[in-house]
Amino acid sequence: MVGFIAFIGFGEAARAFHRSLAAIDPSLRFTAYDRLMEGEGADGAFARGVCAAGVRPAVSAEAAVAPADWIFSAVTADQSHVVAEAIAPHLRAGQVVFDINSVSPGRKRSNAATIEGFGARYVDMAVMAPVEPRRHRTPVLLAGTAAGTVEPELRRLDFDYRLLGSEPGTATAVKMVRSVFVKGLEAITVETLLAAERSDCLEIVRESLERSFPGLDWSRFPQYQFDRTLVHGRRRAAEMRESAATLDALGLSGALASAIAEVQDRMGAVGAADFDRTDFETLLPQVAAARVRGAGD
Repeated sequence: MVGFIAFIGFGEAARAFHRSLAAIDPSLRFTAYDRLMEGEGADGAFARGVCAAGVRPAVSAEAAVAPADWIFSAVTADQSHVVAEAIAPHLRAGQVVFDINSVSPGRKRSNAATIEGFGARYVDMAVMAPVEPRRHRTPVLLAGTAAGTVEPELRRLDFDYRLLGSEPGTATAVKMVRSVFVKGLEAITVETLLAAERSDCLEIVRESLERSFPGLDWSRFPQYQFDRTLVHGRRRAAEMRESAATLDALGLSGALASAIAEVQDRMGAVGAADFDRTDFETLLPQVAAARVRGAGD
């Protein structure tokens, strides 16, 4: 039975998983390592926040995995293989690494080979919805040779999962392909409305879109799309670059996903901190002005 869980990367997803897993099984113990600790040290603000959450901070990724039964790799896309290579020599037989990173199937297969080459087990886990409010109960897809062996514990801990087979990369392929649509819809929405605002034709464009796509609930839909890109644009851009790699590897074109990544990156660069996002009519011109300033830098 799983008793000790380590998180490599302690951002939104890891924190959400920890809160609900700790609630469902109070006997579970947790440790976490995040590269933010490198600059701050064990006594820094980030480490203190980890402690306050009821998680033991680790001084390194290697130290984090040492006592763990399960390890969740939850880092940025460009760091997923770095983490796999860093922790692999310190793993032992019986440990399970859940790779929840939004990366291409090829990257997951490479990570699996790295992890399994040192005797540990690997699970390709694709998180298929925002982690709030369901946290670790957010629907996930699983693939890999170890996916079936962890099923009893996943059921005990009340994960909402679906097994897709024994080949790593199968689960993330679904997410990478689906994300082209989801993140692409965000990018199309923000660029269209920003262009309409800058062209002084917002109302007529919005009225036309409402008539053509009434099911999108235009009273709330645009604000949600702006929220997602402003708050998470940088992370979504990294995911889109992995989607581009996925499409290129399939013999298709990753150009659209790359363009989506650029929009997401630019929205993420604007960020959400300086805006009141509760009033979309005020938010839109402010973001438009910020985007224009950013383009001129």
